[in-house]
Amino acid sequence: MTPARHRRHRRHRPHRPHRPASRRPAPRSALPQGLGVISILMVLVALAGLAAAVLRLGSQGADTLQQDVQGTRASVAARAGVDWGLYQALKGSWSSCSSASQTLDLSADTGMRVLVSCDSTLYNEGESAPGTPATVRLYTIDAVACNSTVCPDASAAVRRGYVERRRQVTATN
Repeated sequence: MTPARHRRHRRHRPHRPHRPASRRPAPRSALPQGLGVISILMVLVALAGLAAAVLRLGSQGADTLQQDVQGTRASVAARAGVDWGLYQALKGSWSSCSSASQTLDLSADTGMRVLVSCDSTLYNEGESAPGTPATVRLYTIDAVACNSTVCPDASAAVRRGYVERRRQVTATN
């Protein structure tokens, strides 16, 4: 072959793009990779805080519900104490009812104890006959129910979970 032909032959070859000598990927910058780790950690911390808040609210809800149940039981026990006191004053052993008191132990049923006290006062209410005053006895029944060993319990009032309810009624004979 002649050198001119050889040159011509080279001219007709398709053009190939230039390739680098090594096929290593371009070096990564350390900055974007570090930011990714930091953002993942921030998301995890935020999720942990959210989970802690949900758990705390859930436990507070359970405590509130338990306090409501205990409050209802104390109200029912105080009402039972008032009913029992009225019976004792009007038909039972507390006929004079001067500063009488008794503790009802309802802890087996409701977890409550009730201090029931009675006081009475005589009043003249007109006349039953001319010159004869009509006397009326006014009974005051006070019932204090609580979930402690003694009701009312001032030292337990600051304790978490302590419940106390009071009912007071007046009645005449």
